[in-house]
Amino acid sequence: MARYTGPKSKKARALGEAIYGFDRAFEKKKYKPGQHGNSKRRKQKSDYASQLMEKQKAKYTYGVLERQFRNLFKKASSKKGVTGEVLFQLLEARLDNVVYRLGIAPTRRAARQLVSHKHIIVNGIVNNVPSASIRPGDIVAVRGKSQGLDVVRASVANKSDVRKFGWLEFNPDKMEGKFLEFPSREDIPEKINEQLIVELYSK
Repeated sequence: MARYTGPKSKKARALGEAIYGFDRAFEKKKYKPGQHGNSKRRKQKSDYASQLMEKQKAKYTYGVLERQFRNLFKKASSKKGVTGEVLFQLLEARLDNVVYRLGIAPTRRAARQLVSHKHIIVNGIVNNVPSASIRPGDIVAVRGKSQGLDVVRASVANKSDVRKFGWLEFNPDKMEGKFLEFPSREDIPEKINEQLIVELYSK
């Protein structure tokens, strides 16, 4: 199953955003990696560079590779509504992202692993495809015998911000959540300019 496995802090520094969550290394060095990364001289970015940067942020934040991302954009373009907002709704509806947002896993990478190792069920059926699309009304839960996993129990105990996501509902006792609706772009906390991504793919 293809995924990015390179250095996370270096990638976050290159993109100028803590895309993998809080990172001490990133906080210490909030400048680009490399010999000239801390140079005060800054080249002005071209429009293309800015557009590419936003696309890369979205890709690495959600753990999606280039072909998957392009296919998601095509799908978003064919649907009604604002393309950028629909794109983010599709990204948020990925099974691995929903598992992460519900607080079942501490990171998207950990969520992807839980899904691929068959610890997650959707509507009572095991689903081991991280990119599977969740629809409004779907129930996502931790498989019965997997509820005792230390990583799951620790994550559920420490995760309190799921209540901020109005499109999700979570029952920590049953370790199951419900995808209520597709979120509006204003409700998605990721600091990414989706309009630049639309402009990039529209060329």
